[in-house]
Amino acid sequence: MQTNTQVKRSIDTLVYLYDLHTSLFPNVIEDISDKDAQNRLNTKANHIAWLTGSLVQGRFEIANVLGIDRKQTSDKLFKDYKGIQDGITYPSLAEFKKDWDPISRELRDALSNLESEQLNGPDPFGMPGKDLTLFDVLAFIIDRESYCIGQIGLYRRLLGYEAMKYPE
Repeated sequence: MQTNTQVKRSIDTLVYLYDLHTSLFPNVIEDISDKDAQNRLNTKANHIAWLTGSLVQGRFEIANVLGIDRKQTSDKLFKDYKGIQDGITYPSLAEFKKDWDPISRELRDALSNLESEQLNGPDPFGMPGKDLTLFDVLAFIIDRESYCIGQIGLYRRLLGYEAMKYPE
């Protein structure tokens, strides 16, 4: 069992990474055209629009678990962990950003106020593998944000955009 100090450090670390991703998100999608956001570069890889919508969906999923009852505008495209769908034009990056900004503020407050009992509670999503706690799941989802932001950053370069800028 973690002590209160360990729990506080753990949640502070998650919130630090969460804040970093919150600030990187607008930078990584900046200036990408709607056409380029749909470009899979002749592969089966997820395109920028799907990656962006998936990032937004992840935040809404966490928010719902923590009692914030909201859905992103494009929930139907992403709910139940739906993968990329061929033949669909996904919403613009600007549309996803409209959902990202408010949910990020609300969710940050909820994350910052989690208690050790909640963090040590069961995995609300029933992720396969081993027995996980809410903390484990939050760490996984926040780590996944890094992965998705990195993929979008790579796409930026492959599509001829300048590299993402880090916040000053």
